[in-house]
Amino acid sequence: MGMKIDLQTAAQRLREKDNILILIHQFPDGDTIGCGFALCRALQTLSKTARVLCSHTVNQKYDYILNSVTPQCFEPDFVVSVDVADQKLLGEPVLSAYGDRIDLSIDHHGSNTFFAKENYVDASAAAASEILYELICLLCGEPDKQMAAALYTGISTDTGCFKFTNTTPKTHLIAAKLMERGIDYGEINRIMFDTKVKSRILLERMALDSMRFFCDDKVAIMTITREMKQKSGADDEDLNGISALPRQVEGVLIGITVREQEGGYCKISVRTHEPVSAAEFCAKFGGGGHVRAAGCEIKGSVEEASEQLLALAKTYFEAK
Repeated sequence: MGMKIDLQTAAQRLREKDNILILIHQFPDGDTIGCGFALCRALQTLSKTARVLCSHTVNQKYDYILNSVTPQCFEPDFVVSVDVADQKLLGEPVLSAYGDRIDLSIDHHGSNTFFAKENYVDASAAAASEILYELICLLCGEPDKQMAAALYTGISTDTGCFKFTNTTPKTHLIAAKLMERGIDYGEINRIMFDTKVKSRILLERMALDSMRFFCDDKVAIMTITREMKQKSGADDEDLNGISALPRQVEGVLIGITVREQEGGYCKISVRTHEPVSAAEFCAKFGGGGHVRAAGCEIKGSVEEASEQLLALAKTYFEAK
């Protein structure tokens, strides 16, 4: 386990270093993307060499964030991860190349494994982008318009456009500060929440058809197979946010999405309502996350993974 540090020390490390590589997690979402590129731009404005690396391609809908930094190629002297709870979430090939070389981790997951040499984790933050806002203020003052757009994207997406229970008064205050930088927050929210490509709609229809209910409709399990992705033409980027669907059904306390992956395993996303903790649920399978949203991986087919997940879910309602 690495050392825990405060945010001021994290900022000092970044001021001292150059040739900084920023790692974001596989299957990148708005928060990890917003954090990574906002930090990269902040470092570049300080005349530092910095770039962002991800195992998966970032969806083109985030181009307004990606285009805010200058592409740079270099051998890193300092490696930072943002919004990554465990180095295995970096995915391949980033994990093999840099998993044991991470100098600083900045994160908001309570399940963080403190895998870096130095770690700053604030589990009270609704999004890692909240932390990055404060870090950038320490580094170079208020974020500029491009950094603000990236960070607002991270906060908005990780709070479900401020609907999720992880949203706090501080979340709104930081979002307001970012809005004051002149960002087009209405357009950002339209892109993130109100726009879907046709392939996503086709896949969503098949996923909803797969949904099954158990435990007096308190548990919903939705499956997404590789065949479904192929038929719809959808890719992993089109799946962002789809895991929220099972929990949206009235009465469901545990909403589970099982995604079949190459290599004989499934990626699991769990969304819950009180009194069930998604993080505790996924921890049973070696995963983690937040109280209302967490994930894990299970070896085996979609059917095998679903059986294991249902067996655990049933224990929450037996003799209750």
